[in-house]
Amino acid sequence: MDANRETGTLLDPRYDASGLITAVVTDHASGELLMVAHMNAEALDRTLKSGEAHFWSRSRASLWRKGETSGSVLSVEEIRIDCDQDAIWLRVKAAGPACHTGERSCFYRVVEGGKLRRDA
Repeated sequence: MDANRETGTLLDPRYDASGLITAVVTDHASGELLMVAHMNAEALDRTLKSGEAHFWSRSRASLWRKGETSGSVLSVEEIRIDCDQDAIWLRVKAAGPACHTGERSCFYRVVEGGKLRRDA
């Protein structure tokens, strides 16, 4: 156990071999899970400084601010990090859908019997 990282007060994210950390995003008021994405050090730094969620796109290999093209900005109300600092939790106010499909949440389908059912 790394006592400083796990119980101390220093923000010291533990990025994976690709330089990324998983970011879980929930609605600040309702607690609804909106999306899961990844951040690199620059995305986390920009999020901390701007108050708007930034992520690293693995498919495009580039930094992006959520809402930069859609207008669906995620305004960060609170940032938490897990005990060993390898996952980030953003509690946000969403200015529109969090999902690129236009759904409020990326988790709009339920898995049942090996198939997907749209959640009502």
